[in-house]
Amino acid sequence: MTDSRPSQRTLGWKLSVCLITRLVLIGIGLGVFSGSALKLLAPQVRQQRLALPKWLTQQPQVTDGEGQGSNTFKIKAAVPSFVQLNQGLSQLPFAPRQEITELSQRWQQQAEQQPDLQVSAYMLILDNGRYAQIHADRPMPAASSIKTPILLAVLELIDQGTLQWNEPLTLTKELVGGGAGWMALRPLGSRFPTYEVVTEMIRVSDNSATNLIIARFGGKERINARFQELNLPSTVVNNWLPDLDGTNTTSARDLSRTIALVDSGESLGIRSRDLFREAMASSVTNTLLPTGLMQGLGGAQGVPDSNLARKGYRVLNKTGDIGIAYADAGLIELPDGRRAVAGFLVKGPFNDPRSTEMIRQLAAAMAPHLRPKPVPLRP
Repeated sequence: MTDSRPSQRTLGWKLSVCLITRLVLIGIGLGVFSGSALKLLAPQVRQQRLALPKWLTQQPQVTDGEGQGSNTFKIKAAVPSFVQLNQGLSQLPFAPRQEITELSQRWQQQAEQQPDLQVSAYMLILDNGRYAQIHADRPMPAASSIKTPILLAVLELIDQGTLQWNEPLTLTKELVGGGAGWMALRPLGSRFPTYEVVTEMIRVSDNSATNLIIARFGGKERINARFQELNLPSTVVNNWLPDLDGTNTTSARDLSRTIALVDSGESLGIRSRDLFREAMASSVTNTLLPTGLMQGLGGAQGVPDSNLARKGYRVLNKTGDIGIAYADAGLIELPDGRRAVAGFLVKGPFNDPRSTEMIRQLAAAMAPHLRPKPVPLRP
């Protein structure tokens, strides 16, 4: 007579399946509940209308492990966390700390070799505050380099929501600027979306595009007031572009600070910062700062951008040229993750090739001080 009762093995298998099924259903239920709750509460937390409990916001106490109680969460100070490293590289204020006197003196010597040229130069390594300068605050004819502070100012309007990225801007007779760019060739009354105006202002240094931006900001007085608020004392728009007489001014320090304000997060939100970088990266002229840096690094020479990229460097820059004055300033990304800003302006005789060569020489002299330290091979 056979026993019709299920075996213990069969019962155990069925109980396991039931248990797993219940756990899965409980997990799904908790997930749905948690997701719904977070979706409902997230806007209130973001707008600071709902406070999170202390255990969610409290930061662990970081110490060197000495002289603390047993309840202290200890992290060795000599081994920073990935969060600390990321903060050290992403939040880099414009804070000069220690002058690189060797480079400043070298720049001074280079400038003295051409006494009839006026020179303004500045460089700051954002990660450690080391800097070099020569007449860094001297107001100089800005030429098209003033378009970098203008780019910052207009993107602030985007951040504030007072200007839309696709808002059309209308070309009027007053705003038509000769020289660089193609927008001046379009009929009066033509409309261009803001994103195209901003891009062309940097990409091909379109002067009419720049005038459109100044007008949309509220005019020269209003944009100059904003420059002063940003602590750019030498940066002033006195005339519409192209300003061939050089009445619009800036300085090497102001140009460097403008770029640092964006890269450090002191100005602009994340999206507008990305727009700033994209615009600066679109500039087609790389014969001054990028070429000089490439020459200073040595090795094989060629097209500056690609040659620098092979060495681990990248330069996002904007130049200026009105014949009597030349300029270039940019953000320099280094192979070890550090970043630096640099600005150069030179005023001299009309179309004198020594002016552009001076900028390349100054940038070349800077190169050795931007080289990263060699990293030993890991065993």
